[in-house]
Amino acid sequence: MAPMPYSDLTPQQKIKLLTLARTTIQHGTQCADPDLADFTRHQARELGIADDELLHQPGCCFVTLHLNGKLRGCIGALTAFQPLINDVVEHAYAAAFKDYRFPPVTQEEVQTLQIDISLISPETEIPCTSEEELLSALEPHKDGLTIRDGFRQATFLPSVWEQLPDQHDFLDQLRLKAGMPQKHWSSDFKAYRYHTLSFGEGTF
Repeated sequence: MAPMPYSDLTPQQKIKLLTLARTTIQHGTQCADPDLADFTRHQARELGIADDELLHQPGCCFVTLHLNGKLRGCIGALTAFQPLINDVVEHAYAAAFKDYRFPPVTQEEVQTLQIDISLISPETEIPCTSEEELLSALEPHKDGLTIRDGFRQATFLPSVWEQLPDQHDFLDQLRLKAGMPQKHWSSDFKAYRYHTLSFGEGTF
């Protein structure tokens, strides 16, 4: 497993990333189709992180929203292709306004949203030729899991183990999320693990 990026983030840096996510969502309720790159530059100056080299390194994350204890949106990326602050802004906006499972977040909801950010380590393939071999290799509550077979793919963050602690159920539900039959397996089935560094508001 590749080392977890951003393991040296300070509490202050984490708070600023969470603030960046919240201001992005607030801005999105007031401005349709905003220029997220320009917004990121402006907010980086406002938050005093325009020159923070660590936060400008390539990174990827998932932003998860909860409202009244229930999921309200979750969008992210598994491959780092842009500076971390840009990735946080892009996926905070997408979680609030582009998650097809939910209507767009309203201005009235923003203040009571619970925002969590999960920074993603590089994926590593899990060598396996059967479901049991895959399940025996998994570390519940630690591993995030991505499965791919042809054009179908899906991922569960490590936090999903809290809702699906049984390994068979975890994999079955992930296959359903990917649009596969619940017990699907084939010679083209691939599995990848990753770890996360997760933090949310009120955890410092």
